[in-house]
Amino acid sequence: MELRNDLLLRTIRGEKTERTPVWLMRQAGRILPEYRALRNKLSGFKELVETPELAAEVTIQPVDHLDVDAAIIFSDILVIPEAMGLPYDMVEKRGPLFRTTIATESDINKLHVAEGGDIQYTLDAIQITKKELNGRVPLIGFAGAPWTIFAYMVEGSGSKTFSRARAMLYREPELAHRLLQMITDSTINYLHAQVEAGADVLQVFDSWAGILPPNQYEEFSLFYLHQICAAIQDTPLTVFAKDVRISAKKLNELDCETIGLDWCMNPATFRQEMPGKVLQGNLDPCVLYGSPDVIMEETRRMLINFGTKRHIANLGHGVYPDISPEAVKTFISVVKEYSAELR
Repeated sequence: MELRNDLLLRTIRGEKTERTPVWLMRQAGRILPEYRALRNKLSGFKELVETPELAAEVTIQPVDHLDVDAAIIFSDILVIPEAMGLPYDMVEKRGPLFRTTIATESDINKLHVAEGGDIQYTLDAIQITKKELNGRVPLIGFAGAPWTIFAYMVEGSGSKTFSRARAMLYREPELAHRLLQMITDSTINYLHAQVEAGADVLQVFDSWAGILPPNQYEEFSLFYLHQICAAIQDTPLTVFAKDVRISAKKLNELDCETIGLDWCMNPATFRQEMPGKVLQGNLDPCVLYGSPDVIMEETRRMLINFGTKRHIANLGHGVYPDISPEAVKTFISVVKEYSAELR
């Protein structure tokens, strides 16, 4: 199906564009009253993720109400460990919780490499969303990076330190690599299945990249990101590694089209070190707590710093749930208007 708004894809291909495309990480839900109204009718977050019609509905809501240039499928990165045989709960006001964690070789022996069809509800949601979008904007599929998924599977929940997960890298590195490879193989299968279901673009989130020192990040994360990038060759891929400690040159070696930047990364440095990559980001989400004038000033500053070519406007992390939808709309409108002026 031909896209009526293909600005995101043209930007990724390096074509001349009339303005900068814009979307937000975690735009599907959280800030929108329409999402909250639906969410309050359900038993929990996982019911929404695992009900394709509802996941499609909240995926499209930001396109309807925020006028973003892309939709991102409503799902969760932890569907991968569950598909591998390690179920999780999403506890209100606490976050993800694994009742069983991975600590020994026998724990890993109970897992299996997931096939894309093991997460059929997300694939169904992609198909429904594509049909209902009817070519309005591209649809982004996603998965968590192997290291981030590993961290949750070993730690059992979110953590400030992920000391249990990091300890395994030192105590039993071979065991860690075995689990990371299983996660990687599962992720590749899942991403391929998302493309077959209709995803136009893919993104890999390495949310906990920043807790590893450079040498460990190269060994226990970047190595597996290289595998994913090599396996995804016919669909544009973005890698977003939050707070990553390795150099831009090392990230540039990834065979992906786009690198996402968090709000502490300097666009000028990354533009210099990776001239062939599309850059995505990177407004500080907390800017959106500011006045309209502050949002306008900081958004314009961001656009100037990235320049007019090969940039996808976004936040430097997901939008926070208590941010006003009107603030988000201001950000989006400034991106559209000012980036067009800069052309």
